[in-house]
Amino acid sequence: MNPIPYEISHRFLPANGLRFHIVESGQGELVLLLHGFPEFWYSWAKVIPLLAPHAHVVAPDMRGYGQTDKPKRVRDYHHKTLAADVAGLIHALGYERATIVGHDWGGGVAWEFARLYPHMVHRLVAINCPPLAVLNKSIFTNWQQFKKSWYVFFFQLPFLPEWRMHRERKSFFWRALRGWAVRKEAFTKTDIEAYEKTYSRRSDFTGPVHYYRSAARAAFDRGFTRIPKYHNDTLIIWGEEDRALGNWLIDGLEPHFTGRFVIRRIPNCSHWVQHEQPELVANYILEFL
Repeated sequence: MNPIPYEISHRFLPANGLRFHIVESGQGELVLLLHGFPEFWYSWAKVIPLLAPHAHVVAPDMRGYGQTDKPKRVRDYHHKTLAADVAGLIHALGYERATIVGHDWGGGVAWEFARLYPHMVHRLVAINCPPLAVLNKSIFTNWQQFKKSWYVFFFQLPFLPEWRMHRERKSFFWRALRGWAVRKEAFTKTDIEAYEKTYSRRSDFTGPVHYYRSAARAAFDRGFTRIPKYHNDTLIIWGEEDRALGNWLIDGLEPHFTGRFVIRRIPNCSHWVQHEQPELVANYILEFL
């Protein structure tokens, strides 16, 4: 794939009561790219130029991340509020619906958005994130997933997680990103420095950790305990060498989908799929569209 260079622009956009920083490129159908933890819009830096010739691609800094507003209360990160952010962004961009692509926590928000706002989803693409109810159930019934999810419990402590990550941020991003990657060269020194700069203050970690704190408080909400039926066409892209999420999380999901349902597994690829295999991820998305 040899994309024509498209200009990438930055701007701020009001949505759902917050000011969101967004990065966008291209024209046409809206494709909204939602990043996870511990990232920001830069998660999609390699994918945006590949999709821009075919669509209007928008990658926001999610609530609490990067240059987007950072509410201080845990309850401001409830999964329904995060889904409402996506609805607000779509309307603020002048659209009625969009293709939603989410990785990690961005995938969790994408699943919730598809559950609560199915009429606003053209197609759904989840990258290394199962439906939240599947993950929640697996953490408490599968010892292997419980061990992989140890950090979820650490993040429930007050103050300590963000204090520690900030104190160790010079090594934290090397360990969390390059350290987890199968293809180490996917994260250059320049990439890591971009993360260090974005998370320069201890408070920059608070919003991201609040996603986990809020999720734990909502662990027995219906959306976290019962797998709903999804009626939108759905694509799951899955790196099979994920240290945080077991491959079993996407087994046996077919009965929960009434629309087209496709899984694309990528061997020898870590949790950071769009960093390690951006061309393959973009091709899978474009094929699905």
